[in-house]
Amino acid sequence: MFPYFIMLVFCGIPLFFMELSFGQFASQGCLGVWRVSPMFKGVGYGMMVVSTYIGIYYNVVICIAFYYFFVSMTRVLPWTYCSNTWNTPDCVGVLDGNLSSRAALNITRLLNTTQKRTSPSEEYWRRYVLDLSDDIGNLGEVRLPLLGCLGVSWVVVFLCLIKGVKSSGKVVYFTATFPYVVLTILFVRGITLEGALTGIMYYLTPQWDKILDAKVWGDAASQIFYSLGCAWGGLITMASYNKFHNNCYRDSIIISITNCATSVYAGFVIFSILGFMANHLGVDVSKVADHGPGLAFVAYPEALTLLPISPLWSILFFFMLILLGLGTQFCLLETLVTAIVDEVGNEWIIRRKTFVTLGVAVAGFLLGVPLTTQAGIYWLLLMDNYAASFSLVVISCIMCVAIMYIYGHHNYFKDIEMMLGFPPPLFFQICWRFISPAIIFFILVFTVIQYRPISYNDYVYPTWAISIGFLMALSSVICIPIYAIYKVCCSEGDTLLERLKNATKASKDWGPALAEHRSGRYAPVFSPSTESHLEVQPLQPEKGRSEAAAASPVQGSNGSAHSQDSRL
Repeated sequence: MFPYFIMLVFCGIPLFFMELSFGQFASQGCLGVWRVSPMFKGVGYGMMVVSTYIGIYYNVVICIAFYYFFVSMTRVLPWTYCSNTWNTPDCVGVLDGNLSSRAALNITRLLNTTQKRTSPSEEYWRRYVLDLSDDIGNLGEVRLPLLGCLGVSWVVVFLCLIKGVKSSGKVVYFTATFPYVVLTILFVRGITLEGALTGIMYYLTPQWDKILDAKVWGDAASQIFYSLGCAWGGLITMASYNKFHNNCYRDSIIISITNCATSVYAGFVIFSILGFMANHLGVDVSKVADHGPGLAFVAYPEALTLLPISPLWSILFFFMLILLGLGTQFCLLETLVTAIVDEVGNEWIIRRKTFVTLGVAVAGFLLGVPLTTQAGIYWLLLMDNYAASFSLVVISCIMCVAIMYIYGHHNYFKDIEMMLGFPPPLFFQICWRFISPAIIFFILVFTVIQYRPISYNDYVYPTWAISIGFLMALSSVICIPIYAIYKVCCSEGDTLLERLKNATKASKDWGPALAEHRSGRYAPVFSPSTESHLEVQPLQPEKGRSEAAAASPVQGSNGSAHSQDSRL
């Protein structure tokens, strides 16, 4: 937890504020904002690639949560006992009739010998839900129940985004708040159980022997980037819909701290139940604790079977997972759609944004089908570990360098002061210029040095699969140098140095979207002879809906009417 808080303070919150202020100032998505330095537009394309990968596999996780949610609607959870057709002789259930009430003696003997206990929830997960194949290359057949749930999850996401941020903004009021209700219910139930305190103490006790392990710091950075959404492009996209003078500094502090507090709170909920389960089995908490899919779909569901009215708690838990996942998926899909619409930018695609949303949803569903096969979990973990971990830190580091050192920190600080009425605090200035890029760089270096190949339980990924993982990681990062080379080649100039200067120089249309906000160095300059014949239009009128008071409606890129109130 110590690395988590360090990464939050020195990387998470500063980068969160940077992306919010970046998108809000320009009122552009993750591609349009790079008018600030066109040569680095590849960073925006890298963000789109990362969001695409995450959007594909993240909805598969949501679909599995949907599946568990539906099968929990029964009197007895199907992973409670070892008497099912998919169970093996190695299965040992804590509630099976041939065991004592605590089952401690037999299970402890199994755990302390070379024979490994297999729980009913693990066999249900591996042998029934996934019907797991023996190799990542052996796709097997598509698991039809998962495929159906994947279709349901994509339909829900599309319907919630059918009208862009207007519809998703209303849905998020529920998806962002109701999980707190569920967490509180589960927390109150968890702390009243015997052994809950043991689990909570295990959760809070630092393991100082791992403090110098680069993987721990890398995991902490990845967790911060995932939980806050840094380098996905979603923060920039959503901030682009803010009012120009909105206090995004206050928002970044509140949201980041609330997000961190929620993660810590959820840890209390999870480990109170796991402590109860460990006490019930008579083993250490480390024996029942797991991570990734093993925690959400094996360890915690098994713990739920020990509670009275277990189907109710299971329904609440997986409904909470669905809502949390949908909130993230809304942001990912809106990022991709907004970037496409803003990049094309013509009236035809602006009026048909709903069809763009539908097209992205259908493509996401089709690309997610292989992840519902018998080898799907192997591919899902491969994408999770490679496609969106290494890439995020690289993109964030380059974004900091581009804004602070290419565009210039003085220019950016003046932009924020013009927008908020005050410059960024000194702490953020230091973090943006020195601390955050340095921490990210060193974590990246030591992660490479201490790299360990991915594995899933006892399965070790083959070399060719790891190579595909690295290619997925590079596919987003490679966008940055490729676009930079392209932009330099297309820029004006007789020498390479002149081309570099022109490629990195801010575009003429960089700045606030509405003309009323383009003051100071962004103020338009006209000659007296032409001043009376020209009128200045908002660069992106669709982003300034909340800014305008009374004006004629203009159809914007988010599919809704936006006002246009600044004419000179």
